[in-house]
Amino acid sequence: MSGTGLGESLGAQAARSRALAVLRIRSRALAVALLPAAVAVVLLTGGTTGHMSGGSWDTARWVVTLFAVLVLVLAAAVAAVIVRARPALSPTVELSEESAPDLYRLVRDVAERLEVPAPSALALTPDCDSWLEDRTHPAHAIRSGRRRRGAEAPVLVIGSPFLWWMRVAELRAVLAPVVAGTGPSAQPDIAAARRFVRGLDAAVAVAAGPGRGTIGRPALGFVGLISRVLLRSCQAPAAEMERGVAAAASERAQAVDYGLRIVAQEQVGLAYAGWDRLLTRVALPAWRMGRWPSRLDAGVVSALTELSRRDRLAEGFTSRLGERPACDLLEEPGATDEAASLLAARLFHGGPAEAGPDWSPVSWQQYPEEVVDRKWRTEAARLHRVLDDMGVPPSTGPDGPTLARVMDHLSGRGEDVGETLGAGISAEVAREEAATPPVPKSPGDALNGWGADPLPLFPLQPPRSGRELLADHVTAMVCCAAVDTAGAAPGLDWLDGPALLIHGERRGDLAAAVLSLTEDGDVSPLRTWLTKLGIRAEKPVRLV
Repeated sequence: MSGTGLGESLGAQAARSRALAVLRIRSRALAVALLPAAVAVVLLTGGTTGHMSGGSWDTARWVVTLFAVLVLVLAAAVAAVIVRARPALSPTVELSEESAPDLYRLVRDVAERLEVPAPSALALTPDCDSWLEDRTHPAHAIRSGRRRRGAEAPVLVIGSPFLWWMRVAELRAVLAPVVAGTGPSAQPDIAAARRFVRGLDAAVAVAAGPGRGTIGRPALGFVGLISRVLLRSCQAPAAEMERGVAAAASERAQAVDYGLRIVAQEQVGLAYAGWDRLLTRVALPAWRMGRWPSRLDAGVVSALTELSRRDRLAEGFTSRLGERPACDLLEEPGATDEAASLLAARLFHGGPAEAGPDWSPVSWQQYPEEVVDRKWRTEAARLHRVLDDMGVPPSTGPDGPTLARVMDHLSGRGEDVGETLGAGISAEVAREEAATPPVPKSPGDALNGWGADPLPLFPLQPPRSGRELLADHVTAMVCCAAVDTAGAAPGLDWLDGPALLIHGERRGDLAAAVLSLTEDGDVSPLRTWLTKLGIRAEKPVRLV
């Protein structure tokens, strides 16, 4: 087996073949750029020897020479942008060897068993995925704070939920096929083809950015046009090259923990499901009010434990948890979790890079009181503000916002009423979001591959409709009434997010009663539910 880790497998041969196809496209582009210069040289040589002189030959010589110079200048400009453009980096949490010596040893052991180069460094991503990332560009070296010498192996990026949910042996089995991919970075043809494609992609991004004056805009437009043409030409062979690399890496990795990898892949799917639920149901409500849970990765363990308990997904689940978790490979798991949690908030919600007065961390112990209760009271207050703007009179009884006011307005008046109230809530939410100050930029963002712009935003949910917002706000008002008049308490469900606890037990039967009121104007199911639990709709509640 060769040290590149490709061996002589069919996947390796296909990868190298398609890499050569990409490089042939590069060579053809260079040949096209040099063709006018070659013709000009022939004409100039013919003139000096007396074979092509006088009349139309002189005219042709000047025209072709000027055209060749223009083409060479444009080609040099395009080449300079492609070479100098900085490929974007994935936003990650960097892991130094001092902060994770055991994890580095595990990865190096896997690389040694696979007979491939070890990754140059490790990093974490707040997502359920792992990949290799080339960071040999000089600008990337500046970001990492150290010089790069020669052809360096790529960085191994590991999904942070894997470290907390998976056991050490499972993580090793899952990472084996990824680590096996370091071999191609040492294969000259594949490495050159990847650099060319990354350069084209970066050049397209540069051209799509803001122009630089009257001359800069058309120049960047030309660069972008040429880069896009070349990138489209490379798309098919580059994709086939990567598929060949993946096939070769997977074949090589079969020698390391192949049987365990089948079991570990089940945990990958489970981790993804729990992580998605945790972000959308638990983290998102906190982010929307300026708080970010500081232990998301630890939370995913609780979420997956609850998911496994409810759905009976994992046999031998208790014995599995007795094995060593992969997060034990970190020196300070808590600090690493906090950094990954903050990055997740930036990526999926657009929060700032550092904690502040309006962007502060919250622990899981504080979550029910500081997030759930505050969320309910904020939404209930918004609901009553919209009712005030609509001129809806307060309910009879003591002064103050009451659940009875909401129920009286929605009951028995048909669907135009619910839509009107939902539209008013949507407008109020939009006004509040528009009034929110923009996210401050971090100095580190200037080195992350997106220039001085904040990190790209990957929203977790589409905008909510007026109907959904109305149901959420009525539910919040009911929960406030339950807490203030019946001794209920805010709680946290690891899979469903904010939960209402009555006598220590979660009540999951409220949604149907609320929908009957908001969708059909039928208040009877909700009145029955309130009476059964001793909740007083006519009593005023405390709002934010």
